[in-house]
Amino acid sequence: MKESEIIDKLRREIKRLRTVISATSPDLQSLLKTRGLTIYKSQPPQDLLLPDVPHIDSFYSRLLHYSFRIFLRDVIKHQQQFSVSQVTRYTSPAVAEQYVAYMKEIGLLDQPDNHTFRLVRRPIRSFGATLEWLLAEIFKRELGVEAVWGVKFRGQGVGGDYDILAKINCSLLYMEIKSSPPKQMLANHIAAFLDRINDLHPTISIFFMDTELRMKDKIVPMFEEELSRRNTQPPEIRRMENELFAVGNTMFIMNSSGTIRGNIEKILIEFFNPDRQNP
Repeated sequence: MKESEIIDKLRREIKRLRTVISATSPDLQSLLKTRGLTIYKSQPPQDLLLPDVPHIDSFYSRLLHYSFRIFLRDVIKHQQQFSVSQVTRYTSPAVAEQYVAYMKEIGLLDQPDNHTFRLVRRPIRSFGATLEWLLAEIFKRELGVEAVWGVKFRGQGVGGDYDILAKINCSLLYMEIKSSPPKQMLANHIAAFLDRINDLHPTISIFFMDTELRMKDKIVPMFEEELSRRNTQPPEIRRMENELFAVGNTMFIMNSSGTIRGNIEKILIEFFNPDRQNP
């Protein structure tokens, strides 16, 4: 058996075991209740760019590709009317034409004339909700765990959405998702993420930016500065590999280099490593 086949087999078995564990352990709602929290709202349909049910699986598969996600951001930016040349930042014109044809086929684009296109479902304010949906689907489909996106709690001090909450084994995971490039990140975005962690007390937390740019250049220094402001002895930020970073033992920073699923798996392996230091 080839190494790739062995890895796929192990992944399927891990997914099966996690499904069994999920069925015999407290659900996500129960984990939140032990923290005094009840979900007030979640998974809002506004700004969600998805096709009808028959096309959901193929759309999900496309979304796993970074170039398609960048293409969709450009489509949203020019949603009232655009030409193929306006949605080719990270794709060739030929690939962009394929993406446009696919979007027309699944009913998300129409064509008012021979050269321009527009979103059928508009206005869409940003790609954020669709990206949150994608991450929740990755947790559910690829990792076999319970996940919910766009969560609001009533009466929380920090406020705002918790982008992804997931139950992995009996642990609560919180993921913050940013679809904007690093240059648009501000210190208050990092501060809000840390504040939400203090409110929620997740077992594991992940700060995810949907970019293939380096995290060490801006994002990691911003974390170092904010953590130093809050702690006399701030936790160490160490590079796990490539653009994956561990902040102490329970917080992680990642981007979308490689695959999102692969990066999440590496973080979970690091977190559940029995030889890691206690937090």
